[in-house]
Amino acid sequence: MWVWLNGHTWAQRQCERLGIGYTALDNGFRDCDDPAALQKICDRLGSGAVKSFFWRWQRRLPSPLTREDVRAGYVYELAFRQFEISDTRVFDRPAAGRSFFEQLIRDHLDVGRPESVSLIFDRRITRRTPGTWRTKVITKGVDPQISCYYRSSRIKQYFKEHRALRTETVICDTRDFGIGRRVTADNWKALRAVGEKANQRLCDAQAADARPAPDVATFTQVTRPSQIDGQHAPGLPFGDPRVMAVLAAVIGFTHLLAGFDNPALVLAVTTLLACPYTSRQATYDLRRLKRKGLIVRLSGHHRYQLTPLGRRVAVLFTKVYGRVLAPGLAELDPRLPTDLA
Repeated sequence: MWVWLNGHTWAQRQCERLGIGYTALDNGFRDCDDPAALQKICDRLGSGAVKSFFWRWQRRLPSPLTREDVRAGYVYELAFRQFEISDTRVFDRPAAGRSFFEQLIRDHLDVGRPESVSLIFDRRITRRTPGTWRTKVITKGVDPQISCYYRSSRIKQYFKEHRALRTETVICDTRDFGIGRRVTADNWKALRAVGEKANQRLCDAQAADARPAPDVATFTQVTRPSQIDGQHAPGLPFGDPRVMAVLAAVIGFTHLLAGFDNPALVLAVTTLLACPYTSRQATYDLRRLKRKGLIVRLSGHHRYQLTPLGRRVAVLFTKVYGRVLAPGLAELDPRLPTDLA
């Protein structure tokens, strides 16, 4: 037996009962007369409300369990099949919001490197529909969507109803994050924390990408060898193929969900380099990234995440190299065909 519950609809019904005015957004809220009260309502939603809903309606449905079975202790046990946590940010100037998100799309294509940057058309697409139905052109009737995957879970982002930036973390297997599947208060809180942190990290990372580039002193400190806390920190030379590949790999938005480790770095860098990249080289690169303050190790794990400084440096290096240096050098090379230069 599967049960679907929509938290936004539930919250809207609670607002109506309390007489709190709101303007609905498709599966969300556009605005509310009492945001603080709305937040308290959303915080109330938990495993208890889910179980109450289930048992209230289960009595009306046929069941293979008899009264004797129930008295003997045989009852239904609810488990999470999918858990979604969303973050909706409504723009007071929708046109500016649309422009902002289109710029995010561009950054994700050559900086974020998500597994999927697709456009959702206003038509139903089935298995029989020919073609891949993906494009880089954003036109009327087409809504861009960014999706990044981690195991069986994903985080996606899109512009809802032309005025709100919606970020959603969809957890399809709770065990991807070491959380049990049973619908309990502890598991609910843990899943909500995972989703909220993932949504916030993505939004924070995008905000950091829009910040001004690091100053010259920081650039020198990163690219040249230095001593930090008494430890030698090798430099990360700008333009070095291996350094650029490593920075392009660690900046991936997929890593916002659970960080990255040595094997993940090896796999990502190998796809970007034209030469072999070993686990030993990854260990060395992780060490110098950490000593430069560009990454931090997650507590209790052999996994890492970019620091705010690390993301700013990686964004600067990757954008300048891919959008300025490489195209500029191509134009200066007389041996390249005109259409390539």
